[in-house]
Amino acid sequence: MNLAIGCDEAAFELKELIKRHLIEKGLDVTDFGTYDTQPVQYPNIAFAVAESIVRGESERAVLLCGTGIGMAISANKVSGIRAAQCHDTYSAERAMRSNNAQIITLGSRVVGSELAKAIVDTWLGARFDGGRSAAKVDRITEYEESLKQPLAAGDKRP
Repeated sequence: MNLAIGCDEAAFELKELIKRHLIEKGLDVTDFGTYDTQPVQYPNIAFAVAESIVRGESERAVLLCGTGIGMAISANKVSGIRAAQCHDTYSAERAMRSNNAQIITLGSRVVGSELAKAIVDTWLGARFDGGRSAAKVDRITEYEESLKQPLAAGDKRP
């Protein structure tokens, strides 16, 4: 599995730890930065990571910032992406099993290193269940696709 990873300066150390953890598990990891603790525009990193998934270059991704919130918001702006902020293993499992999230986001100021590794491992071990959730994920995709079409006056989105 080819994974992408990226962070802002607040999460640099945790990103490095997670990256090593994934490589030790034998996974291919592409690092989109940041590469030090200098301030960066985290949306640019989130966009690059999410676009790598849309293009099929990465299968899944982990994004990190201080809270995980900004990275989730940014990644979800990329059409076709479902990014879920996860701060516990249950949320990580459900992000994949119920929502088929290609990206999880973590907050370095919210979770410790061991919990972060457990969250990532849980998410990577989960598979999309489909079932009742499939129709909901399909509805998200349908709405997202409708946004690509101009809306005439008085019309509503499906």
